[in-house]
Amino acid sequence: MHIIHVGNMANKGTQALLKCDIQVLRRIFGSDTQISVSTTDVQGVKKLKLPLTEVFPPIIDIPYEKADFFAKKFGVQRGSISYKLFAVASLLLMFSQTVLSVFSVILEKVGSKGFYRGEVFRSFKDADVIVSYSNENFKEAASFLPLNIYWVVTWWSMLFSRVWDVLCAAFLGKRIIMFPNSIGPFRTWFGRFLTILALNRMEYVLVREPVSYQVVNSLGVKCGKILTADTTVLFKGNENNVAFESFQRPLLGVSPGFYAQSLSKNDINRYVVGHAKALDLAVEKFGFYIIFLPHYVSGFSHDDLEVSKSIMKLMRNKDKTTIYEAPTVEDFKSALSSMDLVISSKMHPAVFAISGFIPTICIAYDQKQTGFFQLLGLDGCIILIRDFSAEKLFEKISEVWSRREEIRGLLEEKVPVLKENVEDAVTLALKPFITAKKPHKR
Repeated sequence: MHIIHVGNMANKGTQALLKCDIQVLRRIFGSDTQISVSTTDVQGVKKLKLPLTEVFPPIIDIPYEKADFFAKKFGVQRGSISYKLFAVASLLLMFSQTVLSVFSVILEKVGSKGFYRGEVFRSFKDADVIVSYSNENFKEAASFLPLNIYWVVTWWSMLFSRVWDVLCAAFLGKRIIMFPNSIGPFRTWFGRFLTILALNRMEYVLVREPVSYQVVNSLGVKCGKILTADTTVLFKGNENNVAFESFQRPLLGVSPGFYAQSLSKNDINRYVVGHAKALDLAVEKFGFYIIFLPHYVSGFSHDDLEVSKSIMKLMRNKDKTTIYEAPTVEDFKSALSSMDLVISSKMHPAVFAISGFIPTICIAYDQKQTGFFQLLGLDGCIILIRDFSAEKLFEKISEVWSRREEIRGLLEEKVPVLKENVEDAVTLALKPFITAKKPHKR
C-alpha cells in the first residue's frame, strides 16, 4: 500500500487521520502489510514511529509548506518580506518539479530509473493500491472565509499537487482509492475540471459528509461513490490520561483558531474579544472552568496556542482558566472526551469530542464542519465564523448546555453507527483487493 496526500503533523487532526487510515488498512489486510507514505512533512511523520516501510516526499512540493519550512529554518514570520520571497521561490520550484516529474514518470513507466524522485515513483509502481488519505484534498476555498491572494495561490497549488499525484499513479497503471474526504467548494470551472480528471481515475471515492457528497454528485464523476464519515471517529485516546480529575466541574473545553492570513485584523479582534466576553459570562452564569486545548501549534503568529493565550489574557476570570498543551494526539483526544462541553473552531477537535459523546459547539469556517454536524442532526450547534459575535456564542453556550443530556443521548445513539459505517465503507472500497493471500507489496 502507498498513501499519498499526507499533510503537516503539527496539526493533530492530520496525525489522527494518518493513524486511523493505517489502522484500518492493517485491520483489513493484516499487520504484516507493507505501507509507505508520501507526505509534505517527512520528518514529522517519522517522529510518530508508525508501522511504515518508507516515508517519502510528495512528487511536487506544496509552496506554502516549503515556505513555512524555510521560514522556521531562518526564523522569519509569515507576512514578512522574507517569507514572501520564500513563497515565490517555492512556487517557481513547483513548476520545475512538474516538468522534471514528467520525464521521471515516463522513465519509470518504460522500466528505467527516474532521475527526479525516482524512489517515490518506484513506491507507486510496487503498490497494490494507492490510497489518497483521509482529509480535504480537492477544493479551491474554505466555504465561509474570504479569499485573498495568499489563499488563492495556496488552494490552487494544493489542488494541482493532489491532482498530479493521482495522474502519475494512474499513468503507472495503479488502482486508486480515496479514503473519506471533503470535496469542494469550487470557484472556477477549471478547478472542477481538474478534480473530475483526478476522481475519474479512482476506483472509489469515499466522502465524509453530505455537503461534499452533493458536490461530488454535481461533478458527475463515474467512479464508485460512498457517503460515510470522518475516519477519526474511530480514533482512540489515551485511557490513562487523568490530567483533569482534580479540576472543578463543569469543564468547558475550547479549541480556538483560524487559518493563517484568512481574517482581517478587525475580524481577528472580533473573534478574540468575542470569545473572552462569552467565556467570562459562561464562567459567571454556569460555573464553568475553562480549558483551552490548542489543536495546531506551528510556532507562527496566530496559531491556536497564541490565539488561546490572547483570549485568556482578555478574560476577567483568568483564575478559572488554563491552557493544556497535549503532548500527543492521544492525550488531546482524551482531554476533549473529559470535558462537559466543547467549543471548537477546528474540524477534528469537534470530531474527537463528539466521538466521546460530548456536546459540542462548532464555529464553522467550512462545509466539512457543517456537513459533519448535519450527519448527526446537530445543525443547531453551529455558528458560521462570518456571523460570529460574543452574543451569539454565549447564546449558543446557554442553549447547548440546557440540552446537554438530550445531545449526549443523541450522540450515544448515532456515533456507534457512524463508526460502523466508516469501517464498512472502507472495507467495501477495498474489497477487490482482499484475497485469501495477503498483499506482499506496498
